[in-house]
Amino acid sequence: MVNLNDIQVFVCVAENKSFSGASKTLEISPAVASAAIKRLELSLKTQLFVRTTRSLSITQAGLLYLKHAKNALDAIRSGESAIALNQEEINGRLSISLPSDLGRGFLRRTLNTFHHLHPKLEIKVTPTDRISDLYKSPVDVAIRYGVPSDSSLYATSLVSMNQRVVCASPKYFQHHGKPSTPDDLTQHRCLCFLLNDVVHNKWQFGYAPDIQTIAVSGNKVSDDGDMVRQWAVDGEGIAYKSRLDVLDDIRAGKLEMALENCATEPAPLNLITVQKISATPAMQALHSFLVKAFEDYLSDRQQMQLPK
Repeated sequence: MVNLNDIQVFVCVAENKSFSGASKTLEISPAVASAAIKRLELSLKTQLFVRTTRSLSITQAGLLYLKHAKNALDAIRSGESAIALNQEEINGRLSISLPSDLGRGFLRRTLNTFHHLHPKLEIKVTPTDRISDLYKSPVDVAIRYGVPSDSSLYATSLVSMNQRVVCASPKYFQHHGKPSTPDDLTQHRCLCFLLNDVVHNKWQFGYAPDIQTIAVSGNKVSDDGDMVRQWAVDGEGIAYKSRLDVLDDIRAGKLEMALENCATEPAPLNLITVQKISATPAMQALHSFLVKAFEDYLSDRQQMQLPK
């Protein structure tokens, strides 16, 4: 009979391509990991890895078994998630990476509500705009705009219909006027966002293939999206932000939109993970809660309700 723990060790060794890496991930000794693989090979009557003093490589039989092993583990985790969600017992740890301004505003409030519903869950939150390497950093979930370039990651939609907006404080528009066309932006102080050492000073308007790119300029640049938003609220210039990031400020009258009739860049918001969200009850519960919370937020419902 194949041992489920041995299957988990096999998958982890295959993904890490080493016994030492799998041992660290699973918090077991290399000797225990090696023994698990030997038991599994004995049960399956086949060799899963070719071992040398310097390297470890998976065999063809191992590759064939790996796909089925992953599916089996996913199925078991999905079953555990279904039971846990049904019992409303969510516990363990969940590390979340959030966009800086959305994370410090709406998502902070929303995660507080989620945590009150699941007090046994330990949550670690990291507000950052830098794109985390989910395979190297200790992050279970990243909430990010757009789809990751790494096709091995899972992107699950939170808000599909979201776009960037041109906005500034009423005070700025009173002193400098509102742009009436995208070209007018070249005559304004624009607040630019720096991501991965690249200044995003080329703002796009229109639909493909007729996209108009405007190169803007200004005297303020930051790699913190929340800083850019605060500058806009302070009347320091015009920002090109995700609508979700500035919705609170627009509703409060701290920011006004411009060029509302111009099509702007889409900015879908996704939950990014290295495994399917059904793999753990916490991730599945978080996704369901956030989808409903964003739906209420965008429709301006004042009372956040637990998703059914």
